[in-house]
Amino acid sequence: MDYKLKKTNSDNAFRYKFLLGKIFPFIRPHMKRILINMVLAVPLGLLDGVVAFALKPYMDCVINGKTWHLGPYSIEQNMLAIVIPFGIVLFAVVQGVLKYVNNYLTDWTGNKIANSLKVQLFKKLTSLDPKFYDVNSSGIVLARFLSDPDTASKNIINTVKTIITTSFGIVGLVFVLLYNSWKLALIGVSIMAIAITPVIFLRKRIKKVSNAGMVVGGNMTTTFNETFAGNKIINAYNLQNLQNKKFEDQINTQFNLGMSLTKRVGWMSPIMYFVCSIGIAIVMFYGNHLIISGQMSAGSFASFITSLLLLYKPVKDLGRTLTDIQSTFVAMGRVFELFELEPMIQNVPNAIKMNGLNSSIEYKNVCFEYEENTPVLKDFSLSINKNETIALVGNSGGGKSTLVNLLPRFYDVSFGQILFDGIDIKDFELQSLRNNISFVFQDNYLFSGTIRENILMGNENASEDELQTAVRLAHVDEFVNSFENGLDTYVGERGASLSGGQRQRVAIARAMIKNAPIVILDEATSALDNESEAIVQKALDNLMKNKTVFVIAHRLSTIQNADRIAVINDGKLAELGTHDELININNGAYKKLYDMQFKRQKEAVL
Repeated sequence: MDYKLKKTNSDNAFRYKFLLGKIFPFIRPHMKRILINMVLAVPLGLLDGVVAFALKPYMDCVINGKTWHLGPYSIEQNMLAIVIPFGIVLFAVVQGVLKYVNNYLTDWTGNKIANSLKVQLFKKLTSLDPKFYDVNSSGIVLARFLSDPDTASKNIINTVKTIITTSFGIVGLVFVLLYNSWKLALIGVSIMAIAITPVIFLRKRIKKVSNAGMVVGGNMTTTFNETFAGNKIINAYNLQNLQNKKFEDQINTQFNLGMSLTKRVGWMSPIMYFVCSIGIAIVMFYGNHLIISGQMSAGSFASFITSLLLLYKPVKDLGRTLTDIQSTFVAMGRVFELFELEPMIQNVPNAIKMNGLNSSIEYKNVCFEYEENTPVLKDFSLSINKNETIALVGNSGGGKSTLVNLLPRFYDVSFGQILFDGIDIKDFELQSLRNNISFVFQDNYLFSGTIRENILMGNENASEDELQTAVRLAHVDEFVNSFENGLDTYVGERGASLSGGQRQRVAIARAMIKNAPIVILDEATSALDNESEAIVQKALDNLMKNKTVFVIAHRLSTIQNADRIAVINDGKLAELGTHDELININNGAYKKLYDMQFKRQKEAVL
């Protein structure tokens, strides 16, 4: 499965029936309003021909003093002089009310459908495993999961409404044309049909530019996100000019794409205008002949010309709408390609529920690679007993973090097995497996919200007593009591208002309230100063009690307290034992590491 969204090229963009079938379940709940909306679009379009139709009796009867005959009915000049002006005003009021209701229903249904799509896409996004986030930038994800649903859903209702309105507008005006002269109508309608023909040749160009524009838009969003998140690095390394140049290049690329489409689409309007002007000229030339020969009245001709001029706008709108609808289907194609993404990590059939850890965890001949033919773990085997603390040390990139990331199945092994109590972790329900594992990272992510909300993410059903116990054991109370709002203090995005040590303690409280039997500490204290580390280490000691613990650390104190130490180099288990056992191995991997790194830490403390 290819997770990389940039390679998704909207292959279904021209499969209109297929795409409409896909979006219909999102449209169905709102069909009543949509049908009302479409019904209102019919008279809204037909009313465009009222003014043009009224010109014939006005000029022939009111101005020339004749009685107007409409079938069996006759209306005198004086009555027409009053009825026609007031009738035009009345029709304008009715059309205005219909247009307001029509636009309101269009926006309501369009936004409802877009929101439903976004909710389902967000559920899809949260179901995908970490590899998806590894291979896609935040900008592309935002563009595909937020922008495309708007284009696909809001525009589809508006486009259908516009097509109905303009189509019936055209029908109404064509009726007026035919009513006045079928001969002239044949000329005018034929010319209009010729004018709109070029639209059908623009589909592929629109698809290409739309896809390219989506990629550039995603890259621009990524640049914004990186500038926001990396603002300190940008200032520290004076990278402002580099970022400005990158964004300027992206803006220029987006401009060039837009102008490329304009060059190919923009000529439609003057071409249509030119073709239509030829039609009007022919109509006027032939109309003069019909008037002179007595085959047509001046009022009929004025009504006809007005209808023909009014017809140009809905025909032009219809051409633009047909162009826009292709962009809508391109976005729709991209949206439903997202729904086809399936998480690589899924429950197996008849998966069993995990209820704690009874005896051991075992890595059995595990091989793993993030990219094909680039192994990270190579035939790795290791057994960890229940309630044992094992420290993972070794060279950078050796596979320590990968080992712990495999436990909750963030990724699946390429070969071999990971066994909990002799059962392959793939046989457990994914949710229950992860419920039995707590993580504390080096840079723990706090969500925008209060400290209380962030801690309760570990167990949203925890009681107040359990919450207060976690707060106390994680030493969160030592700083939170100084805040005016205590646990209800808002911490902002990524917990930016807290120090590094405070964020770690909140994360530890979150892990503690989860009370999982397996705890993973991934560089949990490496970014802290000595004072903060001492407090956080106390909190970690409380978290680790009666738990099976994996520790990845560069601090000597954390490693020495472990029951055993596993040295991981180049994806293999190089050495295994206690600190005292490993330090006494001459030329051993741990002794070299200790002499290079940990001994300096010890001397610095002394």
